[in-house]
Amino acid sequence: MNVFRIIYKFIRHFLTAQNTKGFGVHSPFMFQFIQNVLSERHYFYVFSEIEALRSELKRNKTIVSITDYGMGINREDSVSQIANKSLKSAKYGQLLFRIIRYFNAVNVLELGTSLGITTSYLASSSSKIKCISLEGCKQIADNAETNFKKLKLTNIELVVGNIDSTLEDVLSKTHKLDFIFIDANHNSEAVIRYFEMCLSKVHNDTIIILDDIYWSNDMEKAWKIIKDHPKVTSTVDIFQIGIVFFNPHLHKKHYKLYY
Repeated sequence: MNVFRIIYKFIRHFLTAQNTKGFGVHSPFMFQFIQNVLSERHYFYVFSEIEALRSELKRNKTIVSITDYGMGINREDSVSQIANKSLKSAKYGQLLFRIIRYFNAVNVLELGTSLGITTSYLASSSSKIKCISLEGCKQIADNAETNFKKLKLTNIELVVGNIDSTLEDVLSKTHKLDFIFIDANHNSEAVIRYFEMCLSKVHNDTIIILDDIYWSNDMEKAWKIIKDHPKVTSTVDIFQIGIVFFNPHLHKKHYKLYY
């Protein structure tokens, strides 16, 4: 990730994104989504528990050996370094929670567990949720499992191994998916492959979230290809993440919004 490039992209996004809280958006569906999800700031009690755990992880100096299938580089990092550098912020974790809650998603898939903070947000809005999370690195997955136990989350199935190998098997055992969060290999070829593999399990109300869509030129390329996919009816770009809809009642339109 080039920091100066990200800053430049953010400034461009800030100057061109809509900030109307939904007013001026003609689609009733999208207006309601902006009003009731993107503009919602209600604080749920589980947020405090998850954020207390995040703070604990940021102080944890335990060294973890990382197997990174995406970058192709094995390295060592402390839990605190991972927590400080790699986890989605509270703002976006809580947004994912709200999206799942608003659409009553039950069958949830996450590609890229990391330490499980975002996973915990995905699984916390209802005990009816069945959250499957795929993580490549065994040591990181072990940490995530410990974190789920601390939060008393029993509705998460953690699948460990190279996602290139495990995703197909998980999908073969899944009837349908209501919500998919792709935050694994930041490579356009892999992202597009994962997206297309998941399409066999989407339905009209499925939401797919892509993380770090401006991470690199390559990730921007993946985001553009996905936006143009014939099955995609609308997208929302809030810079950090891209939100993909398949609702056939939506007109093909791409919204760039300030969040």
